[in-house]
Amino acid sequence: MKISRLCFLSLLCLALPGIRAEARDGYPLGPDSQTKPGVPQGTVTHSVFKTSKIFPGTERDVWVYVPKQYDSKIPAAVMVFQDGGGFQSREGQFRVPVVFDNLISSHQMPVTVAIMVNPGTVPAANANSLPRYNRSHEYDGVTDDYARFLQEELLPEVGKSLNLTKDPAGRGLCGASSGGICSFIAAWEHPEWFSKVVSFVGSFTDLQGGNTYASAIRKYEPRPIRVVLQDGSADQDIYSGVWFLGNTDVAMALKFAGYEYQFVTGTGGHNGEQGGQILPDALKFVWKDYPNQVPRPFNVRQPVMEVVKPGETWKDITPAGSTITGLTSGADGTVHIVTAAGTVHTVTADSALQESHTTVPGAGAVATLPDGGIAIAEPSHRRIVKLGKDGKLRTLATGVIASSLVAAHNGDLYVTEEKAGCVWLIKPNGKKTVVDRGLPGADGVTLTPDQTLLHVSTKAPGKYVYSYVVLPNGELGHKQAYFDIRLDYATAESYAAGMATDTQGRLYVTSNTGIQLLDQAGRVIGILENPAHTPTTALAFGGLSRDQLFTIAGGKLYTRTVRAHGVTPFTAAIKPPGPRL
Repeated sequence: MKISRLCFLSLLCLALPGIRAEARDGYPLGPDSQTKPGVPQGTVTHSVFKTSKIFPGTERDVWVYVPKQYDSKIPAAVMVFQDGGGFQSREGQFRVPVVFDNLISSHQMPVTVAIMVNPGTVPAANANSLPRYNRSHEYDGVTDDYARFLQEELLPEVGKSLNLTKDPAGRGLCGASSGGICSFIAAWEHPEWFSKVVSFVGSFTDLQGGNTYASAIRKYEPRPIRVVLQDGSADQDIYSGVWFLGNTDVAMALKFAGYEYQFVTGTGGHNGEQGGQILPDALKFVWKDYPNQVPRPFNVRQPVMEVVKPGETWKDITPAGSTITGLTSGADGTVHIVTAAGTVHTVTADSALQESHTTVPGAGAVATLPDGGIAIAEPSHRRIVKLGKDGKLRTLATGVIASSLVAAHNGDLYVTEEKAGCVWLIKPNGKKTVVDRGLPGADGVTLTPDQTLLHVSTKAPGKYVYSYVVLPNGELGHKQAYFDIRLDYATAESYAAGMATDTQGRLYVTSNTGIQLLDQAGRVIGILENPAHTPTTALAFGGLSRDQLFTIAGGKLYTRTVRAHGVTPFTAAIKPPGPRL
């Protein structure tokens, strides 16, 4: 059965309550886009920005609108418009200066400076050559480069002469086409910088990976941003995808994850006609409760929200002057950590910090043993030592450059060795055996809650965590590249490292992308944000209910309370619920 675009649009409006459909041919501008007598008019100035280090060699036009009500003593809100040349005029489709004049005067948005900036170009070398056009590179690229350009270069430059707020509640982004997805990407990557997004006919297709956001929104821990999307059913259908379907996918993902959003649809094509018409309403929506912060969404349909506890974020609890190199869950809700200086600390179940009098020079990864001792890797000495409950050190194994360790309830110790790409089994009697080879970059290692499977992460090119069956003698069999780790776009390495499990059988894996949650079927079902945008490298559960998640990021120790409850491999096995297949 064939469904026309208009019929599909009608069905979509019924299925997605957040949609506002405009099914008419023309999009006349409303009164808020018209110059009104007596409304104070702001000024627009032009300059050229040539000093970017993030996009070296580029030059770009910049227009800055300053409202009449601006007071240099009060930090002004700020909104950045991509493809600024299309927004800076008082005539045409968007008329940003006119709309801002009217909405600021009527107190429907705060006193806001508009920065309208064009994409960069690297000037042509001579008359017979072309410039390098940076637009798609800057706008469509699925990285935080453009967000950093705004935060680290353009806003500070404009801020030399204007008092601009640094509060994300007072900072928004807007653009059309590639400038639309660019506005979303910048806020998505750094909601601590920007919290408001308006995207017209946004390019959420595979120009440079923009089609991945619909699935990312469904999996990632929600971010405090508010979004307006607009598109027409006759928008582009080209090699990279269908614009209307791409925007629809993103809108439905925002709905699924509980975001504050609007999706305004029409019958138009890839142009700014409808965008210009709805710009005043879009601005009213994204600025509706300023200066309040945009709240983090919460929707129980998201699997990640089975783990996230509302209102809880990462807390830095690093001991003063320390660099953390390893951590492991201890008994009774404690967590043991070691530092680069070799000191050993215990975080008690009530979050108190206790320091051992024993030092282990060159300490790295750690694992708790069934008798309450701690196995500590000393890579520089090619050995593993045991710190007993009596505070004494004993050698467990030599000739091993351990990356990560995990101990089973029966005392078997599994050890990964990154450079050798192998997994060791060290029995309680000290006998050691290589139980697998051919794992370049082998790093994290953990057991399932029932202790019948062993999982190994790798930092090598690839995207999988390997799974093994633990045989009766402790050796490994039935190896599979099993868990499908999400990669950042255009990267070959997952940098998967530390791992942990919870009572529901979920596997937690640290990575550059975030702490990824995988079900027993091998699928990423959610991603927790990394603290301070820093890659995480180790995980452990602590607290009386094992609901405190601890991680290492950039040598610092972070923790947050979650709704899940962790499992400790050195204790008796438990059987988790089966997966949803």
